[in-house]
Amino acid sequence: MKTRIDFACRLCGHVDLQPLYSLGQRGQFKYFRCQNCTLVNYDLSGGLDQRQYIDLTDPTNDRAKKNHDKDVSWRFINKWVPKPGKFLDVGCGTGRLLYLAQKSGWNACGLELSHEAAKTAVDMLDVPVTIGNFLTVDAKPNEYDLVALRHVLEHLVDPILALQKINFRLKPNGYALFEMPNIEALDIRLKRVLANIGIHQKQFSEDYLPGHCNEFCRASFQFLLEKTGFKLIRWETYSMKPVVNFLYTHLHIGNKARALVAKTDSIAPR
Repeated sequence: MKTRIDFACRLCGHVDLQPLYSLGQRGQFKYFRCQNCTLVNYDLSGGLDQRQYIDLTDPTNDRAKKNHDKDVSWRFINKWVPKPGKFLDVGCGTGRLLYLAQKSGWNACGLELSHEAAKTAVDMLDVPVTIGNFLTVDAKPNEYDLVALRHVLEHLVDPILALQKINFRLKPNGYALFEMPNIEALDIRLKRVLANIGIHQKQFSEDYLPGHCNEFCRASFQFLLEKTGFKLIRWETYSMKPVVNFLYTHLHIGNKARALVAKTDSIAPR
C-alpha cells in the first residue's frame, strides 16, 4: 500500500515523494525521497528533538575527543580559504571553531540555539555569540567572508531560506563551509537494504524523536546551491579514522560530507 503524504518536497516543491526509510521502534517516523531533486524529506508531523545534540565540551581543550572533528574542519578551511577575514559559525556550540579562528587571525562570532553552549563560548572565549534560530534572527548584508554550518543544514526545516540567509550575510565572493550526513553513503545504502528485508533493525528508545528534517546527497545539495546563488568549490566525504578518511576523500562514499561553496550571485531571503 502506498503511503499517503500531505506535503511537497521542501527543496523543489514536487509532490512525487517515495518512501525511503523509517525510524523509531514502530517505524513511525517516515522519510521520503523526492523523485525530482533527490532530497530526502522527513514527515515533520512525527515531531522533532533538537536538544539531543547539545555538547558542553571545553572549547580550549586540545585533548578533548569531541573537539577533534572541529580541528579537522579548521585545517580544511585553512587549506581552501585564501586569507583570514570575518567569520560566522552557525551552530557554534561552545565555540571550538571560534577559538581556532581567533588563533588564526580571524574576526570570529557565533550563532547558537543552546543558551548553555553559547554561555560557555562567551565566558571562556570572550567572543560574541547570538542566541537564536538562524532562520529567524536579524542579519546584516555583506558582512562575512566565511560562514560555517557544520551538521546544521540537515536540522533546518527550510534549506532554501537557510542558503538565502547565508548568501545575504556573505560578502561578494564569500565562502560557506557545510558538513552534513551523506544519505547516499555506501554503508547507509547497505543498511537501508538490510532493514527493508528485515535483517538489520536499529533499536530505538520509546521517547526517541528524529533531529534531521532533510537528508542530502551531492545531487540534492548541488540543486540547492543552484537555486540560491552559490557554486560548489569542493565536495568530499570523510571519516575521523585516517586510513578510511583517505579512501572516502577520494571515492566520496563516506557517510559524512564536507563542502566548500562560493557566493556567485546576491539573493535576498524571501
